[in-house]
Amino acid sequence: MFGNIGTPEIIIVAVVLLILFGGKKLPELARGLGDAIREFRRSAGDDDGKKK
Repeated sequence: MFGNIGTPEIIIVAVVLLILFGGKKLPELARGLGDAIREFRRSAGDDDGKKK
């Protein structure tokens, strides 16, 4: 799905996120995203949240 995204693209996205949200807000956003993904996996039937 994201096979064509390389290191320069990831760095650009990280810099843009840092500029938009600041250093203090990024960990909170990442934690919220992780919780959302975990909850989605649980609701999809994968209780342990790990990819098999």
